[in-house]
Amino acid sequence: YIFYEYEYFITRFATVDDLRPADWILGTTLIVCILEATRRVLGAALSITAIVFMAYCLTFTNVSAQMMLDQLYMTTDGILGIPISVSATYVVLFIIFGAFVEKTGTGKLFMDFGLALAGAKPGGPAKVAVITSGMFGTISGSAVSNVMTTGVFTIPMMKRIGYRPAFAGAVEAVASTGGQIMPPIMGAAAFVMAEYLAVSYLTVAVMALLPAFLYYLAVYAAVHLEARRTGMRGLPKPDLPQMRAVLQERGHQFIPLLVITAVLFAGYSAPYAALCGIFSVLPTALLRKSTRHYVRIGVIIDALTSAAKDTLTIALACAAAGIVIGVVLLSGLAIEFTAFIVRISQDTLTVALVLTAIAGIVLGMGLPTTPAYIIQVALLVPALVKLGVQIEAAHLFVFYYSCLSTITPPVALAVFAAKGIAGGNLWDTGWAAVKLGATGYIVPFMCVYSTALMLMGPWQDVLLAAVTASIGVVCLAAGLHAYFIKPAKWWERLMLLGAAMVLITPGLITDLIGASLIALTILSQVMIPRPEAAAFVMPPEPGAPATAKATTSPSTGSAF
Repeated sequence: YIFYEYEYFITRFATVDDLRPADWILGTTLIVCILEATRRVLGAALSITAIVFMAYCLTFTNVSAQMMLDQLYMTTDGILGIPISVSATYVVLFIIFGAFVEKTGTGKLFMDFGLALAGAKPGGPAKVAVITSGMFGTISGSAVSNVMTTGVFTIPMMKRIGYRPAFAGAVEAVASTGGQIMPPIMGAAAFVMAEYLAVSYLTVAVMALLPAFLYYLAVYAAVHLEARRTGMRGLPKPDLPQMRAVLQERGHQFIPLLVITAVLFAGYSAPYAALCGIFSVLPTALLRKSTRHYVRIGVIIDALTSAAKDTLTIALACAAAGIVIGVVLLSGLAIEFTAFIVRISQDTLTVALVLTAIAGIVLGMGLPTTPAYIIQVALLVPALVKLGVQIEAAHLFVFYYSCLSTITPPVALAVFAAKGIAGGNLWDTGWAAVKLGATGYIVPFMCVYSTALMLMGPWQDVLLAAVTASIGVVCLAAGLHAYFIKPAKWWERLMLLGAAMVLITPGLITDLIGASLIALTILSQVMIPRPEAAAFVMPPEPGAPATAKATTSPSTGSAF
């Protein structure tokens, strides 16, 4: 109908001209179909959210049903707006690329690479989960699918060496969530962000690079310090793949990711980069005997089928989010919400950021990241911009909290998925995930106060901000997990947390205070004796002799 009546759609006066009977029938049918399809594919949360916003608009504003239907169906400020446009032009191509990469065995490359790199280190399986999930996240863009793909391997490994089920599930959930913020291929919401900011996707990826590094640095440090505190050891080195063998056998499978990165940096568009990546996957698989068997018609069909299903999920999420956006713009709710935040915060930026973070988590409960981000852009970003936050930092702020809603109780989709694999208590897993991902809640604040962390400004400022922030997030992990050089006393934990808080705030004075607190902590750890954690003894495999020996990390190489 839209194609047939295209001239009518673009020449009429929106919300002024009356709707035709066909507009009423087809527009209402489309909305109902979107809501029901969204409920079937994504669950009830997003559909209910859209219905609540529509009910609010019709009940508490002067907007009529005709005006609302006109906005949602007949304009580009509703269902057929920026989100659905991005999903049809950008996201679908990267989903196809990810499906081809996954179906040609790149997941095994990521797993073997992580095992070879960190499997024998203290707490090796947890570090493998961080590395593997981060790498897999660059091609999946969905925290839940990432958990279900990598978690079935990493969570049992973590439990085998002695990690509690709740902690094992939390590690996988937090590491998988970070995949959405990890360049070069971020979650679908990043492409929507690029469209809202009217910049290239490469610009968004570059802005997110250092914050993503800080996120994974903190998670890796947290699992390392937890392993040291509890005496966890790594996996037996003879059971692990060798890095040279991994790279010789499957290292060529990194080529498609490098192709996309190179094309983006060459200045081409994101869709063109995705197409180049897609067309490089099968020729790359032909380079080695170990991957040639993936070049089959059946694999191609499987990849296209998987991509179609994943595209349906994203498209429905964007369409339903478009309903919410249309209602928000029509009702003036965004203006009211902005005024409310500014009034409650009394023009204090820190208070406004905290309120925005809380609202972002609440709005994102039970929603996929993309619609959560789109809704927050409409409701929360205007308030931050009004208070003087740079628009790029404001968008990155709500983008982060859209992602973090998947690990934040009570409705934490990535935690639910990880708990289903790990077992254990749901709330224990959720709070362990919050503790592990604590840096993720702080990094958005850091980006607002120091845009150098988004690689904006002189390189000297960027370098200083990167160094101090890196030290700060490691101190945060040490304070939360009660281990630094040795097990930490309560006062040492307070000093570490204090150092973390001041180091994430840019400035010479705060840097000096942070350095002083770290120096005092090191002095306390060196001067005051304390017992070291006992080594954990790995239980024997079923059917093995009862006298299992403790696994040990290799004597050579870095323990970290």
